[in-house]
Amino acid sequence: TMFVAMTQARQLENELDLKLVSFSKLCTSYSSSRDGHRGDTSDTTPLLNNSTQDRMFDTMSVEIEQLLAKLTAVNDKMAEYTNAPGTTSLNAALMHTLQRHRDILQDYTHEFHKTKGNFLAIREREDLLGSVRKDIETYKSGSGVNNRRTELFLKEHEHLRNSDRLMDDTISIAMATKENMTSQRGMLKSIQSRVNTLANRFPTINNLIQRINLRKRRDSLILGTVIGVCTILLLLYAFH
Repeated sequence: TMFVAMTQARQLENELDLKLVSFSKLCTSYSSSRDGHRGDTSDTTPLLNNSTQDRMFDTMSVEIEQLLAKLTAVNDKMAEYTNAPGTTSLNAALMHTLQRHRDILQDYTHEFHKTKGNFLAIREREDLLGSVRKDIETYKSGSGVNNRRTELFLKEHEHLRNSDRLMDDTISIAMATKENMTSQRGMLKSIQSRVNTLANRFPTINNLIQRINLRKRRDSLILGTVIGVCTILLLLYAFH
């Protein structure tokens, strides 16, 4: 039934929300963990750590993609219910509920692809810098002499490390900001859902909200017209 589909959609949305938060934290901690091992001369520890994080990334990506696919199927099932015979009187409320679930699915899909893209970019950059560091170590051990070329190479490497740290800090700030915005978006959607539910249950409240919105638009048009007329008069007076 429609009620069962709505319950499944809410459960999947809650699971996706938790998964996406964990996925975002994994991506944020990825570069930090690699930074912690840059001064370590041992190659074994960072390799094992990064390999574990890569496996976690792949596993969580598959799980989130499966949840998104299930939520898409549930939304399609709800769309079929709205077109079923005998639901004419409930079509407005059902369409509103279906659209809300579609918007949530779209937001989660966009957030997943964006976070995944950021993670892959960080990993690619880290692999490139790791290759550069390895080449430097090979060159130093092969020559055994700190000549002018080695010094220039080391300076360039230090410059890359400083730039990398700056980018990591920027990404961390962006991730934290995104998490806060996601939390605020969830709260606003919850409030909006409650208001819409009250409006659907009580047509009087719905009509009152529509009248308020119409009056706001009317006042905005009047204010815009007055400002436009005043601006034209001031221009005419200034250039007269």
